[in-house]
Amino acid sequence: MSLEDNRREYDYGTLTRESLCDSPFDQFDLWMKQAIEAGIQDPTAMSLATVSAEGKPWQRMVLLKDFDQRGFVFYTNLGSRKAKEIAGNTQVSLHFPWLQLDRQVIVGGRAERLSKAQEMKYFLSRPKPSQLAAWASKQSSRINSRQALETQFAQLKEKFANGEIPLPDFWGGFRVVPEEIEFWQGGEMRLHDRFTYLRVSDGDGSGDGDNWSISRLSP
Repeated sequence: MSLEDNRREYDYGTLTRESLCDSPFDQFDLWMKQAIEAGIQDPTAMSLATVSAEGKPWQRMVLLKDFDQRGFVFYTNLGSRKAKEIAGNTQVSLHFPWLQLDRQVIVGGRAERLSKAQEMKYFLSRPKPSQLAAWASKQSSRINSRQALETQFAQLKEKFANGEIPLPDFWGGFRVVPEEIEFWQGGEMRLHDRFTYLRVSDGDGSGDGDNWSISRLSP
């Protein structure tokens, strides 16, 4: 079958201005809960797009670990490509592909480092294999083989066998503080429903007291 013939109707539902929450964070919370209740695989998975110093964009999937009125939180190796590119350009984009519900959420904003206390709290909550993996992987660097990675993991497992695993100084978290959030609901005959929230206040980034302008976009 030709890729041109690979199509279907989007008929899960509709999105109206009247049904939207005034706050994009409340709307996101509602859709996230519905995605979880629908049994979507990895509902917290999001594509993170960054831009290099040369202006080249790159995307990868990361996991959302927290969100509130301030923004969306994820963690990573600070030596990774994503972290290095954020250091040079804090403007990033997130994309949540909830395709089973014919939904997408797109977030645009700036990434800022979390406090060391918040990073420590989350790191200590992770299962020990995940803590060891953070130590074992020099994320985005070239390696000779998977065996070398597994050997490093095994050595660290032995090293920290009888004690608490410390927080690596090359590992941390970011919060994406949004300036724009779009909610996309697939519609019949490709007449999709798209609404965008634009931050219009000079708030302090806390989300409290910020105002949002809501507009419908043509599909």
